[in-house]
Amino acid sequence: MQTLSKPATKLTCYHCGDDCLNDNIKQEEKIFCCAGCKTVFEILDANNLCDYYDLEKNPGIRMEKPVAQEKFAFLDNSEIQKQLLRFSDGNTSKIELTLPQIHCSSCIWLLEHLNQLNDSVLQSTVNFPKKEISVTYKEQDFGLRQLVELISSLGYEPEINLSLNKEKTEGKINRSLIYKIGIAGFCFGNIMLLSFPEYLAREASALYDYKQFFGYLNLVLVIPVVFYSASEYFQSAFSGLKNKIINIDVPIALGIITLFLRSGYEILSHTGAGYLDSLAGLVFFLLVGKWYQSKTYRTLSFERDYTSYFPLAVNVLQNEQEHVINVNDLQKGDLIRIRNEEIVPADAVLKSGKASIDYSFVTGESEPVSVDEGELIYAGGRQRGASIELSVEKEVSQSYLTQLWNHKVFGRDFSSITSMVDVAAKYFTVAILFIAIATGLYWYFSSPELVFNTFTAVLIIACPCALALTIPFALGSAIRLFGKAGLYVKNTATIEQMAKVNCIVFDKTGTLTENDHSTVQFKGNELSEEQKTLIKSLANQSSHPLSKVITSHLNSDLLEIRQYKEFSGLGVSAIVKGKEVKLGSAAFMQLNHVEEFGTVVYAEIDGIMLGKFYITKPYRKGIGELLTKLNEDISLHVLSGDNESEKNVLQKMFPAKASMHFNCAPMDKLNYIDKLQKNNNKVLMIGDGLNDAGALKQADIGLAVSENLNHFSPATNAITEGKNLFKLHDYLSFSKSSMTVVKISFVISLLYNVIGLSFAVQGLLSPLIAAILMPLSSVSIVVFVTLATSLLAKNKF
Repeated sequence: MQTLSKPATKLTCYHCGDDCLNDNIKQEEKIFCCAGCKTVFEILDANNLCDYYDLEKNPGIRMEKPVAQEKFAFLDNSEIQKQLLRFSDGNTSKIELTLPQIHCSSCIWLLEHLNQLNDSVLQSTVNFPKKEISVTYKEQDFGLRQLVELISSLGYEPEINLSLNKEKTEGKINRSLIYKIGIAGFCFGNIMLLSFPEYLAREASALYDYKQFFGYLNLVLVIPVVFYSASEYFQSAFSGLKNKIINIDVPIALGIITLFLRSGYEILSHTGAGYLDSLAGLVFFLLVGKWYQSKTYRTLSFERDYTSYFPLAVNVLQNEQEHVINVNDLQKGDLIRIRNEEIVPADAVLKSGKASIDYSFVTGESEPVSVDEGELIYAGGRQRGASIELSVEKEVSQSYLTQLWNHKVFGRDFSSITSMVDVAAKYFTVAILFIAIATGLYWYFSSPELVFNTFTAVLIIACPCALALTIPFALGSAIRLFGKAGLYVKNTATIEQMAKVNCIVFDKTGTLTENDHSTVQFKGNELSEEQKTLIKSLANQSSHPLSKVITSHLNSDLLEIRQYKEFSGLGVSAIVKGKEVKLGSAAFMQLNHVEEFGTVVYAEIDGIMLGKFYITKPYRKGIGELLTKLNEDISLHVLSGDNESEKNVLQKMFPAKASMHFNCAPMDKLNYIDKLQKNNNKVLMIGDGLNDAGALKQADIGLAVSENLNHFSPATNAITEGKNLFKLHDYLSFSKSSMTVVKISFVISLLYNVIGLSFAVQGLLSPLIAAILMPLSSVSIVVFVTLATSLLAKNKF
């Protein structure tokens, strides 16, 4: 009697999903293809990170063999570490690594939980589109080599490029997509050629006898189209459904599999020729559309333009003279001066001065770090104290500085229109599935031969992509155009908030007034040359507009200072040539019941009051006209730390209903804005970015106004130079117009889908034409919003 053996069960690796030749490598009844995959599982299991396997099916990367023990030994070299690290203070380090193996949500989840694998990892953040990870870690007992070995042991071996001229990957062609297009196009052309007997529909034709044979050939040709060229649509759809998300690829994948199964059934049962030409053409044109979209988006990408328009400036010392230049013009070896509260724009070595560096931009920790002469200070650090001189070691990374500006430590949550669009897109896809099913049922009873064409056409033609693309391209283009017009905004959410502003709060000094052409008069005992030198040496350390005016006014030498301190909104002090020098307000000098007229700065040396500087600053050109325009639909307020001497002048400039408050401390300004917000106002605060940091952060939008953009604050959402303040009404108007463009594009997208669906449900649109129209709709929306914002900006600016 013959014994029937059971068919062999296919063995797959629990970690990566590859085939296993046998079940020799096991762990907890789970089978692995190699020792490497088993090792990764053991690491995750030991650290309670097996939720990794719940997010995706077999999400891991195959580990052919464990990482060689000495492979990353070169990372112990201190010179190589300096070249790779973004930041290191001896205790904490930060690095960005490229991980080409990142491919799904499980990868992101695992890599952002590295701190559970090793306590020395403080934070890890994945940039999925760039396939990069940023890791902040403690250096004690855990170096760069150990970090890279840890990441590599999980199957994500980094690409480490030690070349100074790192190759840019931005313009690289996605070769996998090109191969898929090539295969789909080849099969599409041949399937059409082999379908000629069906097209001719003549039984007398010489080719008609081969019709069935050609059908089988077509079925063979379409297999690589479905299972290779269209594989990403199935993977994305499956991944979304597994995570209970119906993404845009679900209806596309459903349409493809429906056409394939129906065609296969008709050909094998000899009941018809199927729709394989339409299926191959559908996949081909979808992929061509995907490539064209990618090419268009790269061309219109705003990120590159945005960073290049961001004009951070820095003070460079040449022949002992100070010059302000754009940071992009900095070169290795340049000597730069950084004052209190200013940002170090590039990695540089401390040459002179006492550095106390706040790295909150880089690490989120605001505790200052002391740096000695000869030691390296990393880009993004902020000096706290007297000015320092540095020698530039590395070229400036503009994109890195703007990335620091957007650090999540300084972010805040906004109710964004983006979240509403995401929800709309999700329900949109669900609605399309219902419409497709209803269409299929209708034609099943009316004209069965149209069921599959109409069902698939509905699934393909309706696409929420245009909805999703509108905001990043419309507001991204607006960011770039704002930059050209002199306003540098933090992100797209800032533009959304600007469009809602109904209340503006102005600081006076350095905002409504300009530092150039200021007049200075000293009242008190006549200053000796030594006293002038002491006062100027102190004033030169501060970035405050009044300090800069005093520095320019006094014609004397500069001395080295010690124990420099700056008190926001009050004054500064230091030891100069062994004497205590103080500059500041009456409150800072502890003077009571003093009547002041105008902007006043008191000077004191060793406890002896010398007198006071009266400073008269002209108001910026165009302010009166600006305030008239703003008054039409926005309430205006003035919060000044100065006395009321300028009140009459301001009352003539501002509308009668404007609210004005003087002698305001920094906390007073913050509390005032908080009160406005509690009355449902969207507040724009405009200040100098230094003394108004608290108020700028409290406001819905914080706009810093500066004469030279050599410092920017995490509290601000936008920065502009003082000479551009008269454009404020145009800036706000353009933000509203940009949001209008977004809404119009939504309507266009909706109309496109309604019109397309109306043709598809009537059976007037083939899946092939739908595949051509779908990417064109997205591209047309992108082109529309880009051109519309450009035209609006041309009219405004």
